[in-house]
Amino acid sequence: MQTPTLRDVADAAGVHPATVSRALNPSTRNLVNANTARRVMKAAESLGYRPNPIARSLKTSKSGTVGLVIPDLTNPLFPPIVRGIEDVLEPAGYSSLIVNTDNDPGRERAQIESLRSRQVEGFIIATALVHHQYLEQMRREDVLMVMVNRRPDGIDVPCVTPDDAAGVELAVRHLASLGHRRIAHLAGPANTSTGVIRARSFRSSMRDLGLDDDPALVTTCHHWSEESGAEALRSMLATGADFTAVVAGNDLIALGCYDVFAELGIDCPRDISVVGFNDMPFIDKLRPPLSTVAIQHQQIGAEAARLLLDGIAEPDRPTRSVLLPVSLVVRGSTAPPHVGS
Repeated sequence: MQTPTLRDVADAAGVHPATVSRALNPSTRNLVNANTARRVMKAAESLGYRPNPIARSLKTSKSGTVGLVIPDLTNPLFPPIVRGIEDVLEPAGYSSLIVNTDNDPGRERAQIESLRSRQVEGFIIATALVHHQYLEQMRREDVLMVMVNRRPDGIDVPCVTPDDAAGVELAVRHLASLGHRRIAHLAGPANTSTGVIRARSFRSSMRDLGLDDDPALVTTCHHWSEESGAEALRSMLATGADFTAVVAGNDLIALGCYDVFAELGIDCPRDISVVGFNDMPFIDKLRPPLSTVAIQHQQIGAEAARLLLDGIAEPDRPTRSVLLPVSLVVRGSTAPPHVGS
């Protein structure tokens, strides 16, 4: 059976082929009378017609695709962000091509170059380091991109981030209100904007509240991972450091703390309280459930997609970034310090 063509749909619906093209494209459907659009879509469905995106891109120089560059797809933080992105892209007639970089700069460059060869119309990138030479190069080449959950230095591109500084302050204030004075911080990697901002906010919040700002109670994790969190906490405990609570750089680092507690027989929160960051899915199922700073995962993705679509529609518009509010979710991993601790 011959594959139905756009003209076949036009004949079945009794309209011009150009009307069919507009009606079947979500980004131009509003240009067609609603009843006509419904008639066209019904005709297309009955004939089994599927638009050819390659042909459309050759004709319009628009691929209708966006590249999503994710550092670690196994991190539960990212799927809800991707969902928010796709919720905005799909009604606008765009689809996403997702690549995973494994936090490897060489792999990242190769993956982005592959996406560029496929003529994606822009990028949403969650992998940026504080100093990121390849992104600087892309910016010089006028590649359209939006950063999500990262804010690299020296690159004037739109960013969508949670209010990291405010979130860490909420965590420190919560622990201080419970009576903790010696609070440790397991910071995220120092080559990421998120790690730097959260660590800086921790130190300033401790000073503002008159708590013990002891440099020995701040250590930097090599990765945003459970393994790095466990390694950092083991090292800190091995020094004999005295503390009754931990602010973890993110929830995965906090998971590493739970591993060490189990190894060493430390009771959380009786012996040590813990606060995470991100409120990633299922973190409330831990024992004890993790107190954490909640970010608006899907909203982050949705705002990033909107900024990118704005940039596609108006390439010369001024750079605009979005800082989203956060909230503290108090669960069972935090309590007043045990008397005698």
